[in-house]
Amino acid sequence: MLSVGRDLLNSLVMDEAMVPASDPGIEIYVRNKRSAELTRFSADRTVIFVHGATYPAEVSFDLRLDGLSWMDYIAARGFDVYLLDIRGYGRSTRPPEMDEPPEKHPPIARTDSAVRDVSAVVDYVLRRRGIEAVNLLGWSWGTTIMAAYAAGNAAKVKRLVLYAPGWIRTTPSMVQVSGPLGAYRTVTRQQAFERWMTGIPEARKTEIVPPAWFAQWADATFASDPYSARHGGEVIRATNGVVLDSQEYWLKGRPLYDPARLTMPVMLVLAEWDRDTPPYMAQSLFPLLTNAPWKRHVLIGEGTHSVMMEKNRLQLFREVQLFLEEEPPTSSHTA
Repeated sequence: MLSVGRDLLNSLVMDEAMVPASDPGIEIYVRNKRSAELTRFSADRTVIFVHGATYPAEVSFDLRLDGLSWMDYIAARGFDVYLLDIRGYGRSTRPPEMDEPPEKHPPIARTDSAVRDVSAVVDYVLRRRGIEAVNLLGWSWGTTIMAAYAAGNAAKVKRLVLYAPGWIRTTPSMVQVSGPLGAYRTVTRQQAFERWMTGIPEARKTEIVPPAWFAQWADATFASDPYSARHGGEVIRATNGVVLDSQEYWLKGRPLYDPARLTMPVMLVLAEWDRDTPPYMAQSLFPLLTNAPWKRHVLIGEGTHSVMMEKNRLQLFREVQLFLEEEPPTSSHTA
């Protein structure tokens, strides 16, 4: 059931742009949604979203399941909302290495270049709206990207939402690459399905992830890469820089950013059946947020790494919205 009125959804407008990255020849795809009536913009009510390691932003953050996307949900509440695709994903520039066999080049699009892509988009939004800061929302690998950016640019970040946050890994990664690690990897529709279903009790799978929802997501996802059309619509590419980062950092107990440098309010949110970024990661990260003025850790029941596209997605939407909208807590007490 929709939690946003049809009139509000119909009032939303969408803009798209290609934003030059700091590296020559790279352009970053940006999508914006907001109410047509929104004419005054503020840091408090501006949000930028970035995706994870495998799929582009629009097929998760702006996929209208049952007529509603998460992007719609936030925009309908008076926010100016953006998503972006890191280089190599979705509609952003595909580096030339992706047009050759992956083994011909080392992994591309590592976290440091992804942070530069986010930086270009943040600065674009700040200039466009004449504001001084934004709220950042990252999913999976996107939590590392957004947290690393925020750690070095605290003045530009009002609040930070880390959905399915990654941290030091003590269990195997769900992103598997067989053989040498080349520039990119390929993922089939069946592999995507099996990874998503991991952790859901067998008898609950069609309840938690309605088959029509998976089909809608998969059709949009595999259509997002021109490579897929040349391979029967059943396979997409994803860059391997994130995999190399995991091998060189997270699997060796080396974080890619310092949580103590996050000096803005921080929210960690994930679901109980997440096998990509299991709950132990958020539990380890949370106490390290020593300089966040306030922080929150929320666990959504009966959901996976992709809970934003599952039965209980509105629980995620509401919890994040509460964090974005509420007044900062105070130390005063009232009787």
